[in-house]
Amino acid sequence: MTTPAGDIATPSAGHLFRVFLRLGVGAFGGPAMVAFIRHNVVEQRRWLTDRDFREGVAVCQTLPGATSMQLSAWVGLQMAGVTGAAAALIGFGLPAVGLMLALSTSYQQLAGTAIVTAVFGGLQAITVAIVASATVSFGRSSLRNWRHFVIAAGAAGALALKVHPILVVAASGVTAVALGPRQETADLQSSSTPRSTTRPLLGICAAVLVGFAILAATSPELFELGTLMTRIDLFAFGGGFTSLPLMFHEVISRGWMSTTTFLDGVALGQVTPGPVILTATFVGLAVAGYPGAAVATIAIFLPSFLILVGVAPHVSRLRAWRRFDALVAGLSASFVGLLATTTVRFATEVPWDPSRLVTTGVAFGVLVAGIDIVWVVLVGAAVSAGFIAP
Repeated sequence: MTTPAGDIATPSAGHLFRVFLRLGVGAFGGPAMVAFIRHNVVEQRRWLTDRDFREGVAVCQTLPGATSMQLSAWVGLQMAGVTGAAAALIGFGLPAVGLMLALSTSYQQLAGTAIVTAVFGGLQAITVAIVASATVSFGRSSLRNWRHFVIAAGAAGALALKVHPILVVAASGVTAVALGPRQETADLQSSSTPRSTTRPLLGICAAVLVGFAILAATSPELFELGTLMTRIDLFAFGGGFTSLPLMFHEVISRGWMSTTTFLDGVALGQVTPGPVILTATFVGLAVAGYPGAAVATIAIFLPSFLILVGVAPHVSRLRAWRRFDALVAGLSASFVGLLATTTVRFATEVPWDPSRLVTTGVAFGVLVAGIDIVWVVLVGAAVSAGFIAP
């Protein structure tokens, strides 16, 4: 790998784990974490060139999964192969998973108390604002022409008609490829030599299949939970928020929890570092206790990690496909429609009153203006505890 002069020695997997563990502790702010990671690995540690890092961002944004988690794995992959990718991913995600598990446990123990009822009564209204603002933000970046608007509207209508969201996403991708213009993609050739990942990838896949076979034989409930989160992650293009419509549909259709409880899980996901996709940990704990939380958390990250590991050595060839950009753009557009419909579904479950209407309006305004979600949730929780009656 070609790196800037004066670099430190190539880090080991253990060193990568420690570095990304520290990064993960402060991983608030969603997309802002990309700049934070860049500062550490390009400017401060000089592990990668700026060009290589930009290629990594482009790759992670066009593959399923939470972008910041994928980017940490991509950096680790460049530094120390598949072992380094796993070390960086686990280190970066561990603080968020631990905090989400602690908060979810506390939620279960305190559910129904006056203070929790008051706090989450307000947070449900704020969650509607969060998903609505995510729809606006995602729409701004994803809806670039009339084709994208058509795909988004079609996805919203199909989901409203109870079409399975994964089918909606797949159909949107096919439509985008059929309608998309033929054009060359940008040249983002890497200055590094691709590592072969075939052997370790096959080994991990074999271990995963054995794990699922064991779950199928010993715990059908955990097997269903694991396969469900795997499917969600495989189709979660565009970042963590795109998993919400898929997860919401699957969880509610199975009767695992009510819409309001799911909203509470989304709210908890906003006060932890890491992506909102960690709502999976909340769901897993509610469905099958700590084993469920473990299975759901692993399954919501593992598929996209394996895709990244498999695709990374061939990224230049993939991005050279003339229809690739159209496919990714169509998938992103479909999630704008799915998020819009999910916002409406969430809103119908909130017991609206003047205070909640004001809370939602203010929260939406400040989020669109660029205020960090964490502060919106924390201030909203404090206001709810003090002013919203149980």
